[in-house]
Amino acid sequence: MNTRSPRAPAQTFDTTHFRQALSQFATGVTVITTRLADGSFRGLTASSFNSVSLSPPLVLWSLGSLANSMPIFSGNSHYVINVLGADQAELAQRFARRTDNPFEGVEYELSRTGQPILKGASAWFECHNRSRYPEGDHVIFVGEVEECASNPQAPLIFHNGQFNTPPA
Repeated sequence: MNTRSPRAPAQTFDTTHFRQALSQFATGVTVITTRLADGSFRGLTASSFNSVSLSPPLVLWSLGSLANSMPIFSGNSHYVINVLGADQAELAQRFARRTDNPFEGVEYELSRTGQPILKGASAWFECHNRSRYPEGDHVIFVGEVEECASNPQAPLIFHNGQFNTPPA
């Protein structure tokens, strides 16, 4: 199977224009969490989440190649993808900022492998860090889901550069 195509013609737009166009695609919001070797936790907000396969159960998300947390998520065996509900915009903002301890005051449970699962999430997926693919200025992480659960509720949506909830 051919996985590479000839290179596209030179683009006629800049990154600002591209980002604006991308912002029109509404996405769900996740917080990816993991445990560090010293027992502390790391988490980050990501809207780049998708299913890949039902059998085996695979999901993907991406992280900027130069992100401070790249060595952590590249090196850890497991992480949890927490899908946020409509009332969790504050959590999304908290984990999007660089702070010393974003977990301070946040309620969570531990997965079977000791990863933090955020309380109140509409779904969570505990993943084995199966593979990574560098593409452009990001790395695509593919996780094999080992455990998951759902708590159906209205979603938190990111659209046009801001968090939203769907109309009732």
